[in-house]
This record gives sequence, C-alpha cells and structure tokens, in this order.
Amino acid sequence: MSKTSRSPAQSWAAAGSPRPIVIIGGGSIVADAHLPAYRMAGLPVAGVFDLDAERTAKVAVDWDITPFASLEEAIATENAVFDLALPPVAHQGVIEKLPEGAPALLQKPMGRDLAEATAILKACRERKLTAAVNFQLRFSPMMLAIHDLYKSGALGELVDVELHANIMTPWHLWPFLKGMERVEILLHSIHYLDLMRHFLGDPRGIHAKTLGHPDTTVSQSRTSAILDYPEPVRAVMSVNHNHDFGPKFQDCYFRFEGTKGVAITTLGVNLDYPKGVPDELWFCEKGGDWEEIPLSGTWFPHAFIGVMNNLQRFIAGKDDTLLTSVEDAWNTMALVEAAYESSARPATPIKEKP
Repeated sequence: MSKTSRSPAQSWAAAGSPRPIVIIGGGSIVADAHLPAYRMAGLPVAGVFDLDAERTAKVAVDWDITPFASLEEAIATENAVFDLALPPVAHQGVIEKLPEGAPALLQKPMGRDLAEATAILKACRERKLTAAVNFQLRFSPMMLAIHDLYKSGALGELVDVELHANIMTPWHLWPFLKGMERVEILLHSIHYLDLMRHFLGDPRGIHAKTLGHPDTTVSQSRTSAILDYPEPVRAVMSVNHNHDFGPKFQDCYFRFEGTKGVAITTLGVNLDYPKGVPDELWFCEKGGDWEEIPLSGTWFPHAFIGVMNNLQRFIAGKDDTLLTSVEDAWNTMALVEAAYESSARPATPIKEKP
C-alpha cells in the first residue's frame, strides 16, 4: 500500500433501512455511548425501559424518546432490535422473555463467568435469537483502520501484538464494583482479549496474573497476560489502573507489529477518564517514516455505531457475518475464564540451590 493511497476504512457500512431500537436499561453507558452513537448515525430509537422508573423518565426526556412503563410493553414493539444495556447478571432473565427469533445486542460481558455465558448462549439458541455481544472496540475507527491495513497486506504477517496501559482509573465512579469477585479482566481487559482474538484467532491458552492494589477498593485493578499462539506470534497485555502520579507518563496503546509494517494507536478514552484525550493512529512501513493517519472518530461513542450497524445489516441479509455473535463471544468468555484460572494457580517454582 503506497503512502498516497493509505486511507484505511474507519467505519462500518450503514444499515440502510434500520429497524427501530428498543433499549432495555438506562444506565450511564446508554446516555454516554449508545444514544449519542445512534443519533449520530440516524439509527431510530423506539424507546427505553429501566426498572428504575425515574431513570427511564430522565433518559426519555433528555433524548426525546418514548419511556416504556414495563418490560412487557417494551418487548411488544414490533420489528424491533433489542439493545440490552444491562449488567451481566440480568441478561438471561430478559433474553428468556424476548420474542422468539428477535435480534438482540447484549452489553458485554456475556455473564459474570463462563457458566453464565454458557447459560446465555443456550437461552439465545432456545429462543432462536439473532444475538450479538457489544464488543465494540473492534468497530472503533482506529481498530477498523488497523484491521484494514492488516487485511491489505500493509503489516505483512503479524508477529507481535501488545496492549500496554499505565493509567489512573476512577473506580469510585462505579460503586457497584466494590465487592465484586471479578473486575479488571471481566469488565475492562476483556475488550483487549477480544480484540486479540479478532486479529489472531483463538490462542491455545493464556498465562495471566490479575490482582488488586492497596489504594483501590475493587478486587483487581492490575493484570499481566501472555496469550499462547504458535510461533512466531507473541501477544501480551500489561494493565495498571493505579498510576496516580499525574499524566506525564500515563499511556494506553495497542501495537500491531508485522513483518512489513507496524501500527500503534492510542486509546484516548482511558487517559483522563471520563473526559479522555483524542485517539491517535500511527503507521510505519519497514524502512520508511512514521505517518499519522487522521481518525474520523473515537472509541466512545463511534464504535457503538458499527456494532449496531453490523447487527442491523446481518438481519437484513446485507452482511454475511455477525462479527460479535454470541457464538463468537462465548470464545472470548472462555479466554477470560482461562485467564482467571491461570491467575489462581501458582507460578512455576524456581529450583532451590543444591
């Protein structure tokens, strides 16, 4: 790919004639990402329902959409796509009430552990749902661009993939996390593991360690992981949410290094969260100069457009693949489960001196 023609794709094709979206759940992610994304893309929202009637009313007023008085009223909407913006523990109960054969988008993660993910998968199969999980990092402008560069051959053979995050995350913004047994991998680094699967396929296994920090109230806030792929691939992840020493040396980047080129991107939303900084994407061909590729949007909220467009296009027969289907998402959950199992096992002991 020549420098003059390097303009990788950064958005998913539009749905065309999208079905109305019914949002079930009215938490902060809905107002911060789902609704801004859908409005930006012109995707129709039929209404919203939350168990908290005041929250339902507020979201409806703020976004000028219909407040549903009950789950039954919400799911009675004809020809709808159901957007389940719910905590993982609530997914299965709602899935079992959705109309048979309905399309649905489930907020990640797909359950709190692999057992719940399996139950959700079986429920979706039994209800014959066309269901996807909102692993939307795949659809961010920066990752669509890198994937396009990769598929075009600009990177060559991928040999080294790294996620590095040294950030300060304000966990106090989510008080419900306190007391949860699993936090960091399940709710944050799951995005990175899913993305590595997207580029590299399923690994043979994983070596991982996840742990807390003296200055945080959540169960884990730091993770190191090595994904086991056949040689010559090295895939690693290092995440520290507790770098509370100012912004100077904070960073959050993904590096995709191949035999012909390398792409490095900054995940800006994680720096100075929730305000964030702009995402960046840089590319370099072997022997060439570094070039910044301008981005057309950010992870939040633009990626939420792509994941919904893919679902809408799939049910309309315009996309051949539902990229984050529950069938595929189960494999990400299996990788997460393996990471926790690895972390719970002791490391290989060092031999004692004779």
